[in-house]
Amino acid sequence: MERLLLLVLLVCAPRPLCPARAGGWFAFSRPVVIRGLTDNAAFRALCTRDRLLAAFGQRRVRLSTANTYSYRKVDMPFQEYVEHLLEPQDLDLLGSDTLYFFGDNNFTEWGSLFQKYVPPPFRLPGTTSAYSFGIAGSGSGVPFHWHGPGFSEVIFGRKRWFLYPPEHTPEFHPNRTTLSWLLDTYPRLPPEARPLECTIRPGEVLYFPARWWHATLNLDTSVFISTFLG
Repeated sequence: MERLLLLVLLVCAPRPLCPARAGGWFAFSRPVVIRGLTDNAAFRALCTRDRLLAAFGQRRVRLSTANTYSYRKVDMPFQEYVEHLLEPQDLDLLGSDTLYFFGDNNFTEWGSLFQKYVPPPFRLPGTTSAYSFGIAGSGSGVPFHWHGPGFSEVIFGRKRWFLYPPEHTPEFHPNRTTLSWLLDTYPRLPPEARPLECTIRPGEVLYFPARWWHATLNLDTSVFISTFLG
């Protein structure tokens, strides 16, 4: 069962994410799924496989290993990643042997794409935003980790999230994939020890507060972008 607050908003102008505005009580205390936040139809049209390969196929991208600490980075042409590595997660691979394209974007080379993205209109006072764009195969994801606050939006596909508050360190191995955790550890957890969870679909945005533990699992081959606030 998915347990996460769902807030439906229709907004069109930037506004602060604070207790006095737009239900901002969750800004520092709780994740939330928001629908109707932005219209990214134009950005989505540029994110099809054919259009991304035509525009960026020969550009080099930096991949990270899909473990909690992402020790290793690998550079390769984007087309090589799409044609050879964009495939379902292999259950036999550890996170350190799984390459994942998310973040480490060259903002000059990818600027023409990012300029078309309409970011969430909320801000935390005193922060700036930075994009991390990714594409990954079904069953892939990143195991539990935490960082500062931000938003995550799915452009194509579906992404399942598992979240724990800062005071609750989840049971996980940092070099096991999210898929192996879901199959092996999740079923053994008593109901009170299970995470908050949700599945984000196109047209939905997840806001996550700072220091919340979270793991992600792409249910389909997915295109996604996060806006980190720092």
